Amino acid sequence: MPEGETDRLRNKLDETRKTGRRTRTSHAQVVDELGKAIVAGTYPVGSILPGDTELAQRFKVSRTVLRETMKTLAAKGMVVAKARVGTRVTEKNLWNMFDSEIIAWHFDNGVTEEFLLQLYDIRLAVEPFAASLVAERANAEDIETLRGLALEMAASGHTADSLALADLRFHLAIAEASHNPFMRTLGSLIEAALVGMFRISTPPTENGFANIADTHMRIVDAIVSGDSAAARRAMEDVILDGRHHVHEAFVARGSESVTGPISAAISPL
Repeated sequence: MPEGETDRLRNKLDETRKTGRRTRTSHAQVVDELGKAIVAGTYPVGSILPGDTELAQRFKVSRTVLRETMKTLAAKGMVVAKARVGTRVTEKNLWNMFDSEIIAWHFDNGVTEEFLLQLYDIRLAVEPFAASLVAERANAEDIETLRGLALEMAASGHTADSLALADLRFHLAIAEASHNPFMRTLGSLIEAALVGMFRISTPPTENGFANIADTHMRIVDAIVSGDSAAARRAMEDVILDGRHHVHEAFVARGSESVTGPISAAISPL
């Protein structure tokens, strides 16, 4: 993975630890604020957003910025503008839940067990098949990259942050090595899900570190052997293990939603 991409992922993980985001343009800031407010229910489904004059005063931006903001939110399926009515918040089934910002806004607002398990459902639908494709299509460079990333996860002296970065790089490399452009596009969903999980996770124990490295190396071993079925099963095991820990963490906490760490049981997966 190029060094620039590694730096981008590291910066994204750093931002999640600080529960903030880097400096953005006015347009991006307004999109972020309104998007989070819609997800939080401040502007519920079916409601009309405040008019341009009110929003321009609130955010200290021009009408041009507001128009571009509404176009962005409409492209995500979250709002629809109607003449002489205003901009209305759409039904949630129209939202593009593959959009990484929408996923991030859900984490900002506090995620439920149901939401997290639904993310794992999508990962189960995508990543095991991606791993099976890699076992069939990987070239020597792909295998070298994946083995290197798995060995990096097994290295001693990891912090929770460095292990999360290695884990994220591994799963994105699987999508890339599938040599399927659609799978690569879904990599943004995988990234958003893993970064979101990182935000609400506390560091695993040393034994947890070792287990994560071992389970990911099994995926690589299956890929090296060209065994697509074994690669699929190994990836399923990784994701199902994480899904199980999510459920256990919510049961232990007894909370319907979380905005901060929920359990040491949840680790990068």
